[in-house]
Amino acid sequence: MYLANHSLIHFLRVPVVLLAALAFTLSCSAPVPKPTGPAADYQDAKDMFKRNRFDRALDFTDGLASATPATNYTERAQVLRVVIYTGQVESYKELVDAYGKGADETKNTHFKAEYKRMRQDNMQYGMKAALGLAETAHQLLEGGKVSKELILEAPYPSIEGPLDVVDLVHVKEGGWVEPDHQEIAAVDSLNKGIDDALAATVSGDRAKARDALASGSTTLSGLDFTLFLGNQLLEAASLFDRKHSNDPMKQRTVCNEGFEAVKAAEALLKETPDKDKEKDVKKLEDRIRTTLKSI
Repeated sequence: MYLANHSLIHFLRVPVVLLAALAFTLSCSAPVPKPTGPAADYQDAKDMFKRNRFDRALDFTDGLASATPATNYTERAQVLRVVIYTGQVESYKELVDAYGKGADETKNTHFKAEYKRMRQDNMQYGMKAALGLAETAHQLLEGGKVSKELILEAPYPSIEGPLDVVDLVHVKEGGWVEPDHQEIAAVDSLNKGIDDALAATVSGDRAKARDALASGSTTLSGLDFTLFLGNQLLEAASLFDRKHSNDPMKQRTVCNEGFEAVKAAEALLKETPDKDKEKDVKKLEDRIRTTLKSI
């Protein structure tokens, strides 16, 4: 009996000893170092982007994007900021146009006043985003040059925006949307704008963007991204036209950054000619010139 118990105890003791040894080994392993400096800021920005906290992602990339001398994270911070500002501009334009249309359509004086206020508030937010995009473009395209390849390093946001914001459709018809639904519509519109910006950045749709960012980053053509940026600057400039805020000086400023995108694209095309891309650049340049003439 004693021998049987002794064998059993020995049998049970072996895995316990092995587990203890394993625990000791793990405890002695060098801890994974946490990122510091620019790497830490960019990691925080990525975390915020994934959580759909886009304003916070802008906060964490602000210093990185303007760093002098540039760090390993400066250019990728600028690329991420372009995506965020593009999504914001699209969202605020959608909100401005929806509430403007709603104010025109409704017969209720209370609705009209509230929708005009909402239009003005979102106009201010949109103008800020448009100027942010222009500033980031200036940083990225400084000297009329851009890298042949750029890195978009970010996870796909965890909350996907709708294809259409239903409440805003109701607003455009002059119907009333309660304040809590106005807030939901604003969040949905922003998430939708970011998703659309990511899709356009990878020259595809949401599914392609999600796949491209599955590993946490994707390589972008510098020429394609510059063309994308130039066209988005033109869209951002429209927030300052007569239909919106009627601020010709700022409209001209944003359009001029669009010309910098044209110059950078032309510089890349000199190195690697592409007839189709040359047509796209010329089309962008013509659109910018036409807009400037109308100011």
